[in-house]
Amino acid sequence: MIIRTFAEQDTTQIVALFYGTVHSVNKQDYSQEQLNAWASYEDESKRLSTWKDALSRNICYVVESNGEIAGFADMTLEGYLDRLFVHKEYQRQGIAKALVNTLEAEARRLDLTEIRTEASITAKPFFEQAGFEVIRQQVVERRGVKLGNYFMVKSLR
Repeated sequence: MIIRTFAEQDTTQIVALFYGTVHSVNKQDYSQEQLNAWASYEDESKRLSTWKDALSRNICYVVESNGEIAGFADMTLEGYLDRLFVHKEYQRQGIAKALVNTLEAEARRLDLTEIRTEASITAKPFFEQAGFEVIRQQVVERRGVKLGNYFMVKSLR
């Protein structure tokens, strides 16, 4: 397992990983309609361009295993952890924890006081275990479909 910074050529693999993970791992907590709204196949080309820009701007790391991307995470310079996804074949191997620890070290280096995120129902237990606290349960809307998630914060002080 290798953790490295994001490179633009990773975008295609990352977008595919995102789609596959949402539609397999998150299906235990969300309906098919919600999964399609969250990670629609129709938005793939749009996601390729917008994510390449966003991931390049943000602090972004990928985990490589056997030559493929097994997970990725990105955080804004202000401490908002935007995306954290692990490939469906690499779940429960410490990849998400390694990514969060790496981003947390970056946040501390930037002298940030906290990291914020919006965690899915599926990811909430992971984030709680990583020291994040639920601030509020919320409902977001994607493509006209409502999805529940949690606004969570981890204090770095």
